[in-house]
Amino acid sequence: MEKLSTAKRAAILRCLIEGNSILSTSRITGTAKNTIIDYLAEAGEACSDYHDKKMVNLPCKEIQLDEIWSFVGCKEKAKPNAKGQHPGDVWTWTSICADTKLIPSWRVGDRGMSTAYAFCHDLSGRFSGHLQITSDGHAAYRWAVGANFNDVDFAQLNKIYGKDSKGNEIVTGIRKTPVFGTPDIDKVSTSYVERSNLTIRMTNRRFTRLTNGFSKKLENHCHMLAVCFMSYNFCRKHGSLKKTPAQAAEIADKQWTLEDVVEMIERYQTAKVNAAFEAAFEAKWTKPRNVPKSFTPQKPKTPWYHDPESGGPNPAVKKEGIAYESDSP
Repeated sequence: MEKLSTAKRAAILRCLIEGNSILSTSRITGTAKNTIIDYLAEAGEACSDYHDKKMVNLPCKEIQLDEIWSFVGCKEKAKPNAKGQHPGDVWTWTSICADTKLIPSWRVGDRGMSTAYAFCHDLSGRFSGHLQITSDGHAAYRWAVGANFNDVDFAQLNKIYGKDSKGNEIVTGIRKTPVFGTPDIDKVSTSYVERSNLTIRMTNRRFTRLTNGFSKKLENHCHMLAVCFMSYNFCRKHGSLKKTPAQAAEIADKQWTLEDVVEMIERYQTAKVNAAFEAAFEAKWTKPRNVPKSFTPQKPKTPWYHDPESGGPNPAVKKEGIAYESDSP
């Protein structure tokens, strides 16, 4: 099977993270649709693994949390009349460091308590110091943050809604509420995380409203998010920092190119294939028996022709015409 060149694979990733759909990426790069989907799955798995291993002992001090809505297959209200089973509405829980603009963790799921707990549990083990956390007014954060962070200052920013002169719903004010700890009220904000959600919606075609580019499978939805976050953290210079968020957080010493990402994906897939081969070889190799058998070993019998006292093959039945030692004078 012909293997895509590094430049072609980098071109595929570049198209996908710049807001192109699968079909438009196929037309731009001249690559088959199924090939792009297969490579997206490989890239998403590798990026997610690298992201998980790299985002540890982070020097972040202020973290903002939020959720961004999307859907897979169909919207939640259309599920009763849709053909087949679809996840419907899904929420991407995101976090961002207010200083380095790094996105240390994310999670795809519903908007319930279980997803909030899993998201905060993953987030809690990635920092090396004391944190101040700010979220929106979603009630699930109160329990999830308190259950996973031992020493943290936590506050919520609630938006107050009203209507303008035309009857449209608008934000008329905000209310900052300390939940536990001693948060600095002046730093209670969700502006950075909401701006990063806009970046996700602009660069990921699956989040664009009123199009048919939405995700059809939840697995591909997660793979595309992993690639986008990898590009955001390691490849894309932030406008205000003039360097990538990974460089600002001191977990990368240079700005990555997409060719570097392709090489990382190649190394991951090679290691995965080698590990699978070793596991298969280990499973097929039969080790020597080191436990006793389930039955008592029997003492081997001495053949009659090696035992002079046996009297022959069957002492009770002697055949005529055969001279036995016991019959000799």
